[in-house]
Amino acid sequence: MRKSRALKLSCCAILAGLATAVCSTGYITPGSLAETEQAEQNSNSTATALYALLVSTSTPLDQPTQFTSPTALPSPSLAASPTPAESPTPAPPFVYVAQSGDSLAALAVRFGVAMEEIASPQDIPSGMIDAGQIFTIPNVVGVTGPNEWLVPDSEVVYSRSTIGFNSASYVGEMGGYLANYREYLPSDWHSGARVVDRVAYEHSISPRLLLAVLQEQSNWVLGEPRPENNLDYPMGYFSPLNKGLYHQLSWAARELSVGYYAWRDGRLTELRFADGRILRLAPDLNAGTVAVQYLFSQLYGYETWLEKMDPDFGFAFTFGKGMFPDPWVRAAEVEPLFPPGLTQPTMSLPFRAGQLWAYTSGPHGAWAREGAQAALDFAPGSSLPGCVPSDNWVTAVASGLVVRTDKGVIVVDMDGDNDERTGWVILYLHVANSSIRAGDWVDRGDKLGNPSCEGGDATATHLHIARKYNGEWISAGGPLPFVLSGWITQNGAAPYLGTLVRDGEVITACTCSNVGSRIQLSANDPY
Repeated sequence: MRKSRALKLSCCAILAGLATAVCSTGYITPGSLAETEQAEQNSNSTATALYALLVSTSTPLDQPTQFTSPTALPSPSLAASPTPAESPTPAPPFVYVAQSGDSLAALAVRFGVAMEEIASPQDIPSGMIDAGQIFTIPNVVGVTGPNEWLVPDSEVVYSRSTIGFNSASYVGEMGGYLANYREYLPSDWHSGARVVDRVAYEHSISPRLLLAVLQEQSNWVLGEPRPENNLDYPMGYFSPLNKGLYHQLSWAARELSVGYYAWRDGRLTELRFADGRILRLAPDLNAGTVAVQYLFSQLYGYETWLEKMDPDFGFAFTFGKGMFPDPWVRAAEVEPLFPPGLTQPTMSLPFRAGQLWAYTSGPHGAWAREGAQAALDFAPGSSLPGCVPSDNWVTAVASGLVVRTDKGVIVVDMDGDNDERTGWVILYLHVANSSIRAGDWVDRGDKLGNPSCEGGDATATHLHIARKYNGEWISAGGPLPFVLSGWITQNGAAPYLGTLVRDGEVITACTCSNVGSRIQLSANDPY
């Protein structure tokens, strides 16, 4: 079965190579796809070792799990696993090279050690660590899941790596079912490629990755749907609330985001499979690989998941050889996503001086509830609860070029290159009565519109604001905290909780808009 799959995707790789020669340049021709006998033996040995780790609670699943409701499969806890007990003979320590976006706190969680146990010949920063710094870390995690990197970080997020890639051209060249697919979304009909692009920019996930996952699960991109596939659920996630391509892709984007950002932040250390088994993640993985591992763990039991993670025959083959060779070459051109010494530019509170607002939600999901805890919420003063009109103004926190607008949505590119995949970008959500359009330039303090409930799920009038850098959402309370008029964001015990701190003052997030959550911009603020 494995060799048959490789043969089919090898044919796809040839077709994909012809297509990318037309619409993109600089791709590497797929390398040799032959499996050696030694590699197969190593794979079998790894599978045997991993199987011993798993706690079996049911028979393995060979097909995607069918759910009767969105809550039929509980989400795994994102709490860190307890530190394993030391073995009588300690294993040699890890020599770990820092990745872009690492922090000391996250490394401690991933490796199951105290921060004080992590050493480096260089000073260890309290915030974001520059890529390339070398660490020695005690090896106490024991046997873990596979540690081979499958997908670069820049091929998961909506980064500079996607510049020059045209989803419509690619889908048309491939001529699969997706090429003639249409779906009606609020406002008008969308082609299949347009649905992919919409999910990509909303969630900041690479359209290449979304296409590859869709192909892996349904064969929609390179051919016709498989007979066993349900056309309403091409990702294999069966939920009445996630019917149709847009909702299926959005679900996949959310799961990819959970894996990527929870690993990045140190909130995820293990996978819980659809059959109930649990596996510790290898601590030296990159966030992009964990994103893929996490997504497929939500769909399959362990045995099928292990096949999907096989670098020579699984999803990595579909993505990096069968469809979009070679992701690591593209990554070398755009990574690290965070340059050394990255800091946030000066930003102001997003409202006018003298207006009384409330800090209603601390760090939480940037676009969806799950994933990157990059957003903050502010609500204007009001005598009425719920979604009521407000005459208060949302203002630009920094100057920049408006690159995208939609109902309730304004996206501002601070470096002015008219591309939200590069540099610092600000998302403003739930903004009503706006005359701002794509192509407009806004200066810090300019009026953008009024806070509202427009543009997404909301139960009360407010502003939702989040940051991205090079296509990656930046955690609001993480190693590079969201700072507005000198107020520094700190995480709370759970999403939506937290504080803003400045010069000894503390403002505590609360949807109740009580005295402790009130905040105001004054003429005496530094900016």
